[in-house]
Amino acid sequence: MRFHAEDQKPHWGQGKKGEDEKRGKLGDLSKRIVPNPRSRFPLMLWIIVSFIIFMGFNLYFQSRETRVEISYSRFIEEIEAGNLAAVDIADRHVEGELATTATVVLSGSSIDFIQFETWLLSDDPDLFSVIREHSPDAVVNGLPPSTNWGGVVFSILPLAVIVVFWVFIMRTMRGGGAGAGKAFSFGKSGARLLTEDRPKVTFDDVAGLPEAKQELQEIVEFLREPMKFQRLGGKIPKGALLVGPPGTGKTLLARAVAGEAEVPFLSISGSDFVEMFVGVGASRVRDLFEQGKANAPCIIFIDEMDAVGRMRGAGLGGGHDEREQTLNQLLVEMDGFESNEGVILLAATNRPDVLDPALLRPGRFDRQIVVDRPELQGRVGILKVSARNVTLDEKVDFKIIARGTPGLSGADLANLVNEAALRAARVGHKAVEMEDFEEAKDKIMLGMERKSVILSDEEIKTTAYHEAGHALVSWLTPGTDPIHKVTIIPRGHALGITHFLPVDERHNYSRQYWLNTLTSALGGRTAEKLALTDINTGSSQDISYATEIARRMVCEWGMSEVLGPVTFGKEENQIFLGREIGRVKDHSEATAVVIDKEIRALVDAASGRAEKLLSANLDKLSLLAETLLERETLTGDDINELFGLAGKRQGDDAEDVEPPTE
Repeated sequence: MRFHAEDQKPHWGQGKKGEDEKRGKLGDLSKRIVPNPRSRFPLMLWIIVSFIIFMGFNLYFQSRETRVEISYSRFIEEIEAGNLAAVDIADRHVEGELATTATVVLSGSSIDFIQFETWLLSDDPDLFSVIREHSPDAVVNGLPPSTNWGGVVFSILPLAVIVVFWVFIMRTMRGGGAGAGKAFSFGKSGARLLTEDRPKVTFDDVAGLPEAKQELQEIVEFLREPMKFQRLGGKIPKGALLVGPPGTGKTLLARAVAGEAEVPFLSISGSDFVEMFVGVGASRVRDLFEQGKANAPCIIFIDEMDAVGRMRGAGLGGGHDEREQTLNQLLVEMDGFESNEGVILLAATNRPDVLDPALLRPGRFDRQIVVDRPELQGRVGILKVSARNVTLDEKVDFKIIARGTPGLSGADLANLVNEAALRAARVGHKAVEMEDFEEAKDKIMLGMERKSVILSDEEIKTTAYHEAGHALVSWLTPGTDPIHKVTIIPRGHALGITHFLPVDERHNYSRQYWLNTLTSALGGRTAEKLALTDINTGSSQDISYATEIARRMVCEWGMSEVLGPVTFGKEENQIFLGREIGRVKDHSEATAVVIDKEIRALVDAASGRAEKLLSANLDKLSLLAETLLERETLTGDDINELFGLAGKRQGDDAEDVEPPTE
């Protein structure tokens, strides 16, 4: 199969060995590193200490002899009986000890006691005389009023332990931890305020996006010098939406704005607005903008905007009330009755087609900044920035690497540099060489070499003729992309690959280009048919790709002379689902028959052209296949040298080769 990164086309090559080919097993799942649970030592320590204190007081009071509370009349009876040994009088409280054991009935049971306590009914000045008269040997002490601190502590301690435990739990739950830690802060936005002490990313760290950097640089200047733009009556933009495919650097640009702006920068993800409880999304939006107003001038950045800004009322079964309430509040905060002077909203998404139209209008998002895949010079700049901390060999040429990586995003290029550095370290190079970059590029664009795949001699021969057919048809056809590499070493899901390298960046493709592409796509199957007198399942992906290209030529690009410039079978998109689920049938059955005939005619014509080219050059086909069997991998220069035309292809100046037509 083949994959062309610039226009998302596959590389021609032998397909999968079999659909039932088993994949390697996963590693031992039992060898996982389980993080240690969060320590609860402080809480357990407080509980243990409180329990020890409680038990100490309990044992202290239980160890003391029981003092029975008796009535005042019983107290007088014991005095008159001469059974009083000692008594302490403090205000109206009386504690005493009897000379002999007495018995009292409490709650239906008899209790023997010696120590007692009671309360005087009122001040009794004659009490001392009565004691002296009936119990002359009794010791009488008068004490000042005092507080029984032991009893007070004993009574308050359980309540204090409960209060301390509850306060600890409440503080823990308000602490912003994961899970239940956010239970009592669900109305807060959770936006992260970037401070100056954090490592900064500046515009110097962003390469390949000159227009986007210029737009954002203006926003930074708006915040730094607002009067420069307002003196003529202009208004500062309220928001900017970063739009682009994944990995192109939208979040990196926002981080660069945070590093350049020198103003507070609040960052939050779209999924953070609705997290735990229903109905908190609008509250979090309000809190976010309140933080922004309090720190104005400032920048608020919402990553993955489509998580909260999807179109209202879309999808199967209608919209979702909670999500729509959050979006409504966001719309009001961005451009409602209250002004947000000095607060600029940045947002990033790779799905602008699913956003609500009210969110995209001027006054909310005044600017939509396209962050697309980089061009050639942009890829060179990204590679240089990504390789700042990498030890490079003197022969490394980023222009050659960038030319061979069309269609790759900034994240892909950064990954390429990292893979090259890892490969250089693995093989023992002192610096990262050009060879390491080539291997890393092939690994990312073509797939990793599968050296463990064992093929029979017959399968290897079939793969060699298949790839030789792709390469030779392309080499013989003028106007096709030059051949970069042909290999019969299994990579990814393919048993062999033919890779093409475009001469320059392309944005529009002609009808003749796609006719040449169809011819090249069917070259592998045709080579098997001519040289091996049979075909196999390895061409399934080539046939599928050729059919899809022919269908798009007829139904989308208006490249059919019979049907003309008319489109058929538009995709039916479900915005809420985020993808197309079918095609609208917007044509009659008779037109469908014509479409099928046109698709079949394009594919058959391409197959016929490939067969004609290969039949006239069977000697070259055999030579190229045998060389592949011997060397396994050939470059475009190797093929030119093999055919004795170093530096050019036969199709470039051969007058006897008929150009592909219908």
